[in-house]
Amino acid sequence: MSRATRVRLDLGALVHNLQRVRTAAPGRRVASAVKAEGYGHGLVRAARALASDVFAVACVEEALILREAGIEQPILLLEGVFEAAELPLCARYGLEIAVHHPDQARMLEVARLETPVRAWLKIDTGMHRLGLDPDTVAAMAQRLRDCPSVRPELGMMSHLARADERDSDYTRQQLQTFEIATSGLNGPRSLANSAGVLGWPQTHFDLVRPGIMLYGASPFVDSLAPDEALRPVMTLHTRLITIKRLHKGDPVGYGGTWSCPEDMDVGVAAIGYGDGYPRHAPSGTPVLLNGREAALIGRVSMDMISLDLRRHPEARIGDPVVLWGEGLPVERVAQAAGTISYTLLCGVTARVPRDVIEPPTVVG
Repeated sequence: MSRATRVRLDLGALVHNLQRVRTAAPGRRVASAVKAEGYGHGLVRAARALASDVFAVACVEEALILREAGIEQPILLLEGVFEAAELPLCARYGLEIAVHHPDQARMLEVARLETPVRAWLKIDTGMHRLGLDPDTVAAMAQRLRDCPSVRPELGMMSHLARADERDSDYTRQQLQTFEIATSGLNGPRSLANSAGVLGWPQTHFDLVRPGIMLYGASPFVDSLAPDEALRPVMTLHTRLITIKRLHKGDPVGYGGTWSCPEDMDVGVAAIGYGDGYPRHAPSGTPVLLNGREAALIGRVSMDMISLDLRRHPEARIGDPVVLWGEGLPVERVAQAAGTISYTLLCGVTARVPRDVIEPPTVVG
């Protein structure tokens, strides 16, 4: 029998979550973020399952993989180009690019492209990561309109830093900064990420850019996926491979960081940081054993974790264990481990086989 650790990917949930976007932001175009290997779900797999208006990626390499797979929708490079040599590829494959720095504008001005590219002015409204100073936007817009390598209609975009806080004054400030910076400029505008889609309708503008919500995790600090009518796409699961009867005071795992408070059964499940389960997850982190919660105890090993079976006297070797996904929101595991759901979803390693469940076919 092969090792039981596997990932189940429910593409029907991906379709459901995209519809949730469209319900929350009616009439807006959707740019689905599929960067970072589709948040760990597969770049091409995610794009093929999503009937998105646009796809958003981090770099030319990701965009070319999509084009080679036959994806025909517009593709937006969220960080623009990193060097001038990428611009001919953008022109050839119809890629849209963010312009967040004057150096990128200079690359466009000296380029001689077979066809002009569409550019999006990326404005720093308060994230202070990438983006043009708001006071320079009008001048940069004119500069790019005068550039033969750029299509006349420019887009304008920014990124929300604290939209996961439902009543953040900072988000209101960013919105105001964006509106002032883009006033008087023609072209589509884009500001909303997943939290903006669900919690800040005033940020929707013309194009929304959902990411984490597509994969079935809440973008908010105070809710879980079911609270937002989202379904998990990824379920990471395995099985118990042994059960040990230990005595009061026996230490469990590397370093003996957890000791049995009484005589008890301890289960060992075939999952570890070699599979992408977080090494720093503390004792008490929840898993599902036979559909009911059990607690991680001791340190996470490369290939195994130990579980407290005191509330599971019926447990047997071979019983199913869910690490996150169906029945156990990934946000809960992330909170316990002091990290975020993005990290967990993106971190599942290549050695874990993927089982893909295709969305149901609608007949008639």
